[in-house]
Amino acid sequence: MWWGGRGQSFNIAPQKAEPDMGLSGPKSVQRTGMLESRSCQLGSHLASGCLPVSGLSRVQLLRPGSPLKFTPEEILIHGRDFRLLRVAFEAGGLEPQAFQVTMAIVRARAQSSQAQQYAGISLSKAGQSSGPRKPPIPLLETSEDWETERKKQGAGSWRVSPVNERFDVATSLPHYFWVPKRTLDSEVRRAFGHFHQGRGPRLSWHHPGGSDLLRCGGFYTASDPNKEDIRAVESMLQAGHSDVVLVDTVDELPSLTDVQLAHLKLRALCLPDSSAAEEKWLSALEGTRWLDYVRSCLRKASDISVLVTSRVRSVVLQERGDRDFNGLLSSLVQLLSAPEARTLLGFQSLVQREWVAAGHPFLTRLGVTGASEEAPVFLLFLDCVWQLLQQFPAEFEFSEFFLLALHDSARVPDTLTFLRDTPWERGKQSGQFNSYTQIYTAGYSQLPAGNSVNPQLSVWDWDLRYSSEQILQFHNPGYDPEHCPDSWLPRQQPNFMVSGPPSSVWLFSRGALTPLNQLCPWRDSPSLLAVSSRWLPRPAISSESLADQEWGLPSHWGACPLPPGLLLPGYLGPQIRLWRRCYLRGRPEVQKGLSAPTISGLQDELSHLQELLRKWTPRISPEDHSEKRDPNTIVSQSR
Repeated sequence: MWWGGRGQSFNIAPQKAEPDMGLSGPKSVQRTGMLESRSCQLGSHLASGCLPVSGLSRVQLLRPGSPLKFTPEEILIHGRDFRLLRVAFEAGGLEPQAFQVTMAIVRARAQSSQAQQYAGISLSKAGQSSGPRKPPIPLLETSEDWETERKKQGAGSWRVSPVNERFDVATSLPHYFWVPKRTLDSEVRRAFGHFHQGRGPRLSWHHPGGSDLLRCGGFYTASDPNKEDIRAVESMLQAGHSDVVLVDTVDELPSLTDVQLAHLKLRALCLPDSSAAEEKWLSALEGTRWLDYVRSCLRKASDISVLVTSRVRSVVLQERGDRDFNGLLSSLVQLLSAPEARTLLGFQSLVQREWVAAGHPFLTRLGVTGASEEAPVFLLFLDCVWQLLQQFPAEFEFSEFFLLALHDSARVPDTLTFLRDTPWERGKQSGQFNSYTQIYTAGYSQLPAGNSVNPQLSVWDWDLRYSSEQILQFHNPGYDPEHCPDSWLPRQQPNFMVSGPPSSVWLFSRGALTPLNQLCPWRDSPSLLAVSSRWLPRPAISSESLADQEWGLPSHWGACPLPPGLLLPGYLGPQIRLWRRCYLRGRPEVQKGLSAPTISGLQDELSHLQELLRKWTPRISPEDHSEKRDPNTIVSQSR
């Protein structure tokens, strides 16, 4: 449970879109017995082992098996099925009822039979040892972590810059990041000042073939850089390549407002008590636009993957804030292009680098702060990854159960990984979060030595919150271990540092490439100082992706064979599906028939289906046996 002081209630989910469940206000607690009986039903629908609750003076984490130490004022119950139930308590004689109702819900959660099966977050261990604990993956909080990752990617033309060690360049950037080797820190500092929020161009990923994927904020066109600053900016964007492609990230993608509205509609539609008629449910799903936005993200990521892998060049993702869709597209490009990113550890490292360390505002985007800038971009990304997992099941080491664990950890965060907007905030000591208490759940008799949450505890410490059986379900049983990350690497192509302006500059926007005469908007164009970062006329939207256009690249770039290891997802019609196990968890009847999480489970499911087919076979007429029949036809005829 979460406990918060009066006036500082810690609301994790946006309140405006949630239905009224009839538990708000003092009248709902006048009959404690009724609420206690209902709490048995509530316990099995929690999204995690904790409840957001408003208390007197502090924030505390309460889990099954831990005592209630003070009087709550309000309980916010976040369900796996996206419902939000509120229980409010008034002062003046209702304190005993508050204790009884709260503890009844906690006990029901501990006794729930579903707690032994993974269906969202089911905490089995929550605590930490008194001594220091090495994180499962590098958290990229030291220069050594960044240097190790740089060497792992083989980015020899890049170095780790400590220019932001004190967060005096940008509070939303990490302490360290990668810049071109020949660029001085003084040049980095000046160049970054000409980009929105100080988020200048830096390396996101180095492709083994020689290309570099960069990300940066929008040009701060109101600034007036001198010639030296312009040369530094061009040198960083060029990254030693003769060809540079600027990618307008937000073009063709939904706005943050669109993402938020679509997610709210999707959640309302997937509620167990949704008012949508069954015969119109699919039309209502289409009307949410959520799957359309998933489709748009996959298509754009596929195009960018073509740009990165088809030739040695610098590809720069440019978004005004550089904290939302830049991270989404950069992550998807790496998943499509690098088998290493599709492993369990590789994917966790990818999220830590491109989302957590890069300063994605989790707290704001997921509605924790109650701000108006809510937009679950990270959840949209997880849906895109699930789509890839469905289309390429043998290419990913992790399963959809791992994605569900990450999805729920973001929705109801119980570690500091998703409880901050920037690395600067995450590194600060906060009295509000130091008052968290983590307790072992029922079934574990020994309590942790301390009560305070270790600020270094990350979401990747799965073994502290899940049983060994649950963690085994994170692994995809259909993963092909023959897909060795080192077997696909193309031969390193020569990469020469080119001085002066790049010889070929392109803008990728609306699915088409447009040649540019210059790389920076300030050079020889004073009139451009008054326009936004999207400072060229937009071409018409291309109806085909670059892959559909046989790469769609300029002829003078030469032949561009399909690189080995590159995944090109489908995004048309039924190729994009609804993530039923995630969004329809409140409807058990829908979950039937979904794939089992283990090999033995798949065998049991197959045996059950074969038994059903044997029972149904006599119902088919003899003439039907003389023809080859589709199993789907047999099933439909037996209904």
